Parts: sequence; structure tokens; C-alpha cells
Amino acid sequence: MIRIFLSKKLGELRLTQADLARMTGIRPNTINELYHEIAYGIKFEQLEKICLALKCDIGDLIVLVPDEKSR
Repeated sequence: MIRIFLSKKLGELRLTQADLARMTGIRPNTINELYHEIAYGIKFEQLEKICLALKCDIGDLIVLVPDEKSR
């Protein structure tokens, strides 16, 4: 399973979803879907903008967590 830690990262930086949307130009709805881990996908361009805005690596935001069923 893919986990998205955008909410954790924004909390650490004390930023809101609206702050990130303004910083990146990404639609607030898209940010919200990523924040709540209900997004079906993300464009590489958007991921790059988020990483640059938050000054982090992709691995700080997106992590592969082994699913219990696949073990």
C-alpha cells in the first residue's frame, strides 16, 4: 500500500493545505485529496512542485508500506 504523509509534513512545517495550494499553484481539491490519502494518483509535475515548496524529498511524502495480505 502507498502511504502519503503530506498531512504529517504540513503539520511539521505548520502550514495549511491552503498555504501549500498558494505556494504551488495546485488546486486546493487536489491538495486535500493527497492530505487525506484519498487521491488515486499524482502527476510528477505536481509532486515536484510540492517537494520544492516543502523543501523535502519524495521519500518524505510517499512511502510504500507492505500490505498484510501480500505477506
